[in-house]
Amino acid sequence: MLDHRSPRAATLAFMLAACAASQKPVHLVGAAGDVQALSGEWSGDYSSAASGRSGSINFTLRAQGDSAFGEVVMVPTGLGRPITPWRGETSSAAPTTRAHSEVLTISFVRVERNQVSGTLAPYADPETGARLVTTFAGELKGNAIEGTYTTRLPSGDIQTGRWTVQRK
Repeated sequence: MLDHRSPRAATLAFMLAACAASQKPVHLVGAAGDVQALSGEWSGDYSSAASGRSGSINFTLRAQGDSAFGEVVMVPTGLGRPITPWRGETSSAAPTTRAHSEVLTISFVRVERNQVSGTLAPYADPETGARLVTTFAGELKGNAIEGTYTTRLPSGDIQTGRWTVQRK
């Protein structure tokens, strides 16, 4: 899922594996049974001691063969709006319109047995608008996934955090 200081990993982290239904499918690597185990609606949170940020993660995953379709939405605590995808420009001003999609996408997900890892497509830092990239890893335990994420800041520094989601 994760914010500019504590990437929304995953998001998120996991947010795994998902992209808006109107977008291209997420590339998934894994056995059919492993991929199917991720299907469903998931909700949880993320946090980072490094950045002091936290927030909510929601995603839906529909697996179809070796692809997945879904939506990921991350809302940092206190921000009052979802994180937005990177649109190629940095702006310190908060978005004044909701005309653009607030759904984040996952560009790659690997699942093997109960281990999940992936990369979020670049997204905008909620405070500065700078481009952020987050990777995530987690473990599927029944109807829960718990893991960690790493966000690369524009400076080259990295921040880490934890995320967890429950199947609804």
